[in-house]
Amino acid sequence: MPTGTALRDAREQLFDAAERVLLRDGSSALTSRAVTTEAGCAKGVLHRHFADFDAFLADLVLDRIARIDSRAAALRDAAGTRTVADNLAQVLPEVFGPVGVAIVALVTSRDGLRLRLRELRGAGIPIMAEATDMIAAYLVAERELGRLAADIDVDTLAPMLVGAGHLLFADRHGAPPSAEAVRRVVTAVIRP
Repeated sequence: MPTGTALRDAREQLFDAAERVLLRDGSSALTSRAVTTEAGCAKGVLHRHFADFDAFLADLVLDRIARIDSRAAALRDAAGTRTVADNLAQVLPEVFGPVGVAIVALVTSRDGLRLRLRELRGAGIPIMAEATDMIAAYLVAERELGRLAADIDVDTLAPMLVGAGHLLFADRHGAPPSAEAVRRVVTAVIRP
């Protein structure tokens, strides 16, 4: 195991390595040794940048949540363009791609990680909660533009879309659903 290998951006390299292990072997195989072996660095590198492995995992999840947060602005800006169903059908595969689904599985399988994340960001399952907020904000924008009924219940509709989207993509070993399958689900959920 190389101990003197310089890492340009150790955090990002470790996060990328963790994603590869998570996608290839699942959350039960995600250990500090597996991550550092995958990154090609000494185990001490991880502990030099993070207090412990749960802190590393929490930062990994928070980093991936930040990607959803940046996507939220783009979705809100899409309000009034294309159709509501098209915009939502485009964003669900981005949120629930292989990494998103794997992160949800990771959080639900590790009590310590879930508790740490709850302390850092509040209740809710990471990725799912951010996706719900993102979709709710988009639906509000579309409602304000008159493209959705004024009495539409955004607080119910957004988690329904997220739950349905997660179920479509949850099989990490099968083929992802087709664009048409995603669009059918979105259309069924948002139909007035």
